[in-house]
Amino acid sequence: MTSPDNKPLALVTGASSGIGLELARQFGENGFDLVISAEDPGLSTAAAELRSTGADVQPVQVDLRTPDGVRQLYATATAGGRALDAVALNAGVGQGGAFVDTDLADDQEIIDLNITSTVHLAKLVLRDMAARDEGRVLITSSIASTMPGSFQPVYNASKSFLQSFAQAVQEELKDTGVTITSLMPGPTDTNFFHRAEMDDTAVGQGTKDDPAQVAAQGFAALMDGKNKIVAGSLKTKAQGALNDVLPDRVKAMAHRQMAEPKD
Repeated sequence: MTSPDNKPLALVTGASSGIGLELARQFGENGFDLVISAEDPGLSTAAAELRSTGADVQPVQVDLRTPDGVRQLYATATAGGRALDAVALNAGVGQGGAFVDTDLADDQEIIDLNITSTVHLAKLVLRDMAARDEGRVLITSSIASTMPGSFQPVYNASKSFLQSFAQAVQEELKDTGVTITSLMPGPTDTNFFHRAEMDDTAVGQGTKDDPAQVAAQGFAALMDGKNKIVAGSLKTKAQGALNDVLPDRVKAMAHRQMAEPKD
């Protein structure tokens, strides 16, 4: 079921800022109506901004770290009987620091949001899309998924999980009208590093990619039905290619140089 003007509907999580907001903008500017979610009050400001694209925008402020939050979002997004034509599973969080020093609660938050909520929402969304034999899903992974994450171990591992998960379900659905695209950005100019307490690291202080550029490339890949895209600057794309051939131990040492807090 579509809206009276036959506009498709997209759901974007983590849409109050950063890559999520820019992904939502891409959908809005390309003829989609929107359901957007985040846990913070900035979501209402994002919704007002996105309405300037001409999209009908429904914000849903919800905590996806909880199963109830995931169910609430899906129920709200589909309450009118309108099908979700595209879904961007983008919500995520990180935490810097040595594993033995970080709080278990912070590690669990990464697992709950980055992994568990993504799998839960994907289960609901993909069952519906498979039954209709159509739909597009974008999963925000990271080039971090290709590197052992020294001083960011649980975050990188969560992105490795998402990368493997996306590629596995791609294979399962390859003969259907449903596509899954993995978006793999590098360091991007968002609030991520500050929230992860990584302002005093080389990566936190270094140059970063434009989230609008990352989102535009990710959206184009989703519309083209590509399996994955390393998105952002040429430097990020080169890093992604290099990670395909470097040994894991070398990548772990390189990641340490980027993510270890400075004295």
